[in-house]
Amino acid sequence: MVADIQKHYQKIRKILLVILALNWLTALAKIIYGLSSRCSSMTADGFHSLSDGTSNVIGLLGIHFACQPVDKDHPYGHKKYETLFSLVISAMLFIVAFNLIKQGWARLHQPILPQVDISSFAIMVITLAVNIWVMNYENKKGRKLKSDILISDSMHTRADIFTSFSVIASLIAIKLGFPIIDPLITILISLFIGFAAFEIAKQSSDVLCDTAVFLDDQKIRNIVLKTKGVRACHKIRSRGRIDDIYIDLHVQVNPNMHIDNAHQISDNIEEAIKSAIPEIADVVVHMEPLEH
Repeated sequence: MVADIQKHYQKIRKILLVILALNWLTALAKIIYGLSSRCSSMTADGFHSLSDGTSNVIGLLGIHFACQPVDKDHPYGHKKYETLFSLVISAMLFIVAFNLIKQGWARLHQPILPQVDISSFAIMVITLAVNIWVMNYENKKGRKLKSDILISDSMHTRADIFTSFSVIASLIAIKLGFPIIDPLITILISLFIGFAAFEIAKQSSDVLCDTAVFLDDQKIRNIVLKTKGVRACHKIRSRGRIDDIYIDLHVQVNPNMHIDNAHQISDNIEEAIKSAIPEIADVVVHMEPLEH
């Protein structure tokens, strides 16, 4: 079991390392050229890409803690560390968004004419293509591996794609003689980043606050009712991550049933539910006498 968890997180770690390298390459290209050409929207997009790379580093730290085996102080495991570090990524995005709004607002009051040429467009198109590939790859792998870190990081990259499109539009506007568009696009980019941060924070906080996991309660009820000796099932509750779900429910049985039989029914229910829904890590069954 421990070996399987380690192998699972090793796959996530390798994906994050590949994406980290790509994010920092695209970030440096946009920042260096943005600063040299005095294009604030391109520079802002570069720092956004740099925050993508930083979030990858945070993700790697989260994976390090999440893959630790169950111990005395953490009897339910360490998987929620991955969710916790997703909140750190969200906080970073909020900070980046706030700083970009300040920068865009300052440029509105003190305009600077950026230098735009064919190299500007080439850098943005190439880095945009890289970001699209990264987002699709990371999101696909995140859903396959059911990783909060990879999914939230792909949402971060999705925001980067929107901002890159905005920067290209800004470059076109500057070339047509409307430099005021540059700081406006910078502010628009910050709003995209802020929205991505909000989505990540909401999803992560739902897990940490034990919000019910989206499950078909009727499917679970049907599994339980098929178990021999069960008369009724109610109060089905769920919590946890989509790859680490905890269920508790109440089951009614014959009031004259011996405790040994009731215990066996409880074991049968747990085994049947876990077999039908592999993402469920634990099932707690509360036995009750059927009231006539």
